[in-house]
Amino acid sequence: MKVLVVGGAGFIGSHYVRTLAADGVSVTVLDKLTYAGNLANLRGVPHRFVLGDICDAELLAEVVPGHDVVVNFAAESHVDRSITGAGEFVRTNVLGTQTLMQACLEASTPRVVQVSTDEVYGSIDVGSWAEDAPLRPRSPYSAAKAGGDMIAQAYAVTHGLPVSITRCGNNYGPNQYPEKVIPLFVTNLLQGRKVPLYGDGGNVRDWIHVADHCAGIRLVAERGEPGEVYHIAGTAELTNVQLTTLLLEACDADWDMVERVEDRKGHDRRYSLDDSRLRALGYRPSVPFERGLAATVRWYADNPDWWKAAAEAQDRTPEEKIALERAVAGENG
Repeated sequence: MKVLVVGGAGFIGSHYVRTLAADGVSVTVLDKLTYAGNLANLRGVPHRFVLGDICDAELLAEVVPGHDVVVNFAAESHVDRSITGAGEFVRTNVLGTQTLMQACLEASTPRVVQVSTDEVYGSIDVGSWAEDAPLRPRSPYSAAKAGGDMIAQAYAVTHGLPVSITRCGNNYGPNQYPEKVIPLFVTNLLQGRKVPLYGDGGNVRDWIHVADHCAGIRLVAERGEPGEVYHIAGTAELTNVQLTTLLLEACDADWDMVERVEDRKGHDRRYSLDDSRLRALGYRPSVPFERGLAATVRWYADNPDWWKAAAEAQDRTPEEKIALERAVAGENG
């Protein structure tokens, strides 16, 4: 089997590549290597790497054919960045998805998976969303992801493209770029720096370990119905105050290390997914939140070289990142 993982040098995509490679699957990674793309995430993992933009139709026409499965992780995903600059989010998450779907259609790709987010639904006060809930995104990021999902579904309906969509909650785990809340808080606290807490801290998020998310995506890639949406729910719904408390305890820090900041514009109050459809296919999460969070904190504590290098590399060009990784590979024989 040959799998193309678009956005495979990012946090979730690289973990997915690792799970495939561990099972002997032939993997091609296509990645633009933006600020969060990190080739160090793929060290020691057998794969073919292609530097490229998901919006490059000519490149996709060369790369996509011959793959049995295409999984799209490529996305601009940081809400704060989307608020200050939405254009790149629309380009990558909407136009990029359309360009990829068209390439898969022309290549007659047997299976396609579009990886998405629970944020496309907006906010829910009680209960959990089913897959047929209306899309009501409230940030430029989630609106762009919703647009990409609708493009993917349109290709399924109009052209019969065998694409399924997955939506999950907040991911955590090793190798996550330090702008996201858990690695941001942990790396700040490890350096004796304060951490920011939005508003009253009462916003609720559904947390899922990256390993469980990848297991859910693989199941959808193997057994999901074309044109359908599948939720991959987390194992812990926590307010930001509760999460902050756990991270402070894990890093042996006190609340005097927390700085209250003005709430984010349009900040969704609560997300929650009903994943009954995926569980009917046999999905079960395997990483309890308490264990997963403890292991994640330990990983960042044990790997300061990785997260310091990731932060320093954000201004490097893709070519500089590739050259650096080749140099590292040469040093390691």
